[in-house]
Formats: sequence, C-alpha cells, structure tokens
Amino acid sequence: MSRKPKPILCVDFDGVIHAYTSPWIDEKTISDGPVPGAFEFLLEALKHFDVVIYSSRSKTNAGIDAMRTWLATHADGIWWESPVGPGLEDVRFASEKPPAFMTIDDRAFCFEGKWPDVQQLRDFKPWNKRT
Repeated sequence: MSRKPKPILCVDFDGVIHAYTSPWIDEKTISDGPVPGAFEFLLEALKHFDVVIYSSRSKTNAGIDAMRTWLATHADGIWWESPVGPGLEDVRFASEKPPAFMTIDDRAFCFEGKWPDVQQLRDFKPWNKRT
C-alpha cells in the first residue's frame, strides 16, 4: 500500500524565514539571521507537509544554493537532523512556484472573492517594515 503524499506548503524565504532587515544586494547575498521561531515552525510543518521554499532568489541555481547554505549554516547542526521526525534536510527548494496547498509569504494578499482597494495595495508594508 502506498502512502498518500503530503500536501505542499510553499514558504517564502526573505521576510519569512530570513529576517530580511538589510537591503537587497543580490540573490546570493543573505545578510541577516532567521526570523525567531522559523526553524521550530519548519520542523513541525515537516511532520504534516512537504515543505518547499520558493523565493525571488529561486530564479537562479546560485540563489537556491545560497538559501540552502544559509539554512544549513543558521540551523547550526542542532536543527538539521531531527531524531524524532523529519529534519531541515527534508526542506526542498523549488526553481518554479510549486502547486501548493498553502503559501506563507510576507508580501501576499489572501483573495477571498472581493477585490482589494488598489490604494491599500500601494500602501502595503510587510510586517518587518511597519512602525
């Protein structure tokens, strides 16, 4: 009997996993540390979802390699391999947006059948840029 595949949880990188408080330089430069709780969340999510990171950095192999290296470096071995279930080594990186069950992104609008006011979109600031 085959196991039913886990639904895909697509997670953005900058501003969601990576704090992204420093200005953008290029897809290979990742200047800041993790958002508090990111690794704990990813480990819990891996028990229920196929976690896939997709970012604007994903357009190049160098960007994907930079995110993978950043994750391994900041996980510091403690979070990399979990003895009680999937570890961060099970997080996948996509070069194209995956067909996700759900997406977590700091710059997204959840469409619920009613179009937003365009000015509200123009005035948008992600959580880490608000005062």
